[in-house]
Amino acid sequence: METGSQTHTSNPDPNPNPNNPNNRNPSPNRSSIVFGSSPLWPTIDGPLGLSEEASVNYARSFYSFGFAMLPWLWALNCFYFWPVLRHSRSFPRIRHYVVRSAVGFGVFTAILATWALTFAIGGKPLFGPVWDQLVMYNLADRLGLTGWS
Repeated sequence: METGSQTHTSNPDPNPNPNNPNNRNPSPNRSSIVFGSSPLWPTIDGPLGLSEEASVNYARSFYSFGFAMLPWLWALNCFYFWPVLRHSRSFPRIRHYVVRSAVGFGVFTAILATWALTFAIGGKPLFGPVWDQLVMYNLADRLGLTGWS
């Protein structure tokens, strides 16, 4: 039993680049991602995801189309580019679009929830006699579409 002789292998390259094409098995240093340094990839897919250039185009598209009455694309943008949103100093070209998508989706969700809760909780006591013009369930009666004759 030898206590003094321990085998120690040294790494000739102390800081290998996992994005190096010669590295056939890229594995990120998971502890660096957990403890706050920048992620290696901008998407949740990791090495299977998009490159940084393609990510900029996708993030810009999701952000722009969110204004075309598709705010769920803002949520998708935040989800797909979660590493960019989580780490404040990572991928500044992409982060611009992802943070604005998060703000846009938050505002959209607050407005939609307020509107839905106003009608669901308030109802006739809140709106008074105007309630009959606001609700849609008596639209067929008002237009005379309930009878076949």
